Amino acid sequence: MTPPTGTLRTGEPASARLGTLAEQGATGALSTETGIVYLAAGHVVHVESAVTPDLGDLLTHSGALAPDGWWEAIDQAGRRCRVGRQLVDSGHLAAGALELCHLGALFDAAYFVLAHDGPALRFRPGAAHWLGAVRSVPVDTVLRESRRRRELLHRIWPEPAVDRAPLARVPGPDAADLPARRGRTLAEVDGVRTAAQIATVLACRTFHTLVELRRLAAAGLVTPVASLVPVPAPTSAPAPASAPATVSAEPGPSPRPAAPDEPDTALLRRLLHALEAL
Repeated sequence: MTPPTGTLRTGEPASARLGTLAEQGATGALSTETGIVYLAAGHVVHVESAVTPDLGDLLTHSGALAPDGWWEAIDQAGRRCRVGRQLVDSGHLAAGALELCHLGALFDAAYFVLAHDGPALRFRPGAAHWLGAVRSVPVDTVLRESRRRRELLHRIWPEPAVDRAPLARVPGPDAADLPARRGRTLAEVDGVRTAAQIATVLACRTFHTLVELRRLAAAGLVTPVASLVPVPAPTSAPAPASAPATVSAEPGPSPRPAAPDEPDTALLRRLLHALEAL
């Protein structure tokens, strides 16, 4: 049964709320501080996070799908929440390839949304993602995989700032003998990009990129930018923050860009979409 209200108990962990929703066989969207988990009949069908490449980025940057095919499917089926089905029916993508990429994006986003088990903010009964049904995953499986990834990354390098902060190279150690994937990852570290942006450039799942970046951090080859520049003490009262821009609450996928997005623009676009959903 779907819960009758979107109100949550203050501070309730997302994992606990998801467990309750799974028992109830709920359909809707659970928002947290770092993303949104979409449920159908108590199973997870999609997870969004502003700090991971979305499915469209993975498909188009990898060359599995032309950008025009992606945006065509969104234009034709986004409002009907059938983008995934449209990609397959139109012949742009094989069903197996879509399912594999979708599951990779789902578990990548779930790591950021659930691994640290922040508070659940709101549940919207009946809300559906515009991608539509591709593959559902039991809540227990998603929670277990998020914990496994967190523990693995901690064993490699225990500093989680690597996951989200802009990363810079550390001069000194020789990087010539790195394995190929690690070398490609290091080549994209420029002092500006985050792990998610590096994953987008490489057309690689975020978790695989995080593994290589944590190994690079453990080897002393990369570090979060914030750790290189000490923050000076304020000499005067900070200027008041400007008023937040008004954004539309209209649901649905982000609009088609006028030109292919650079990775930093794509991240901001996904962040805006996540804020609209919240």
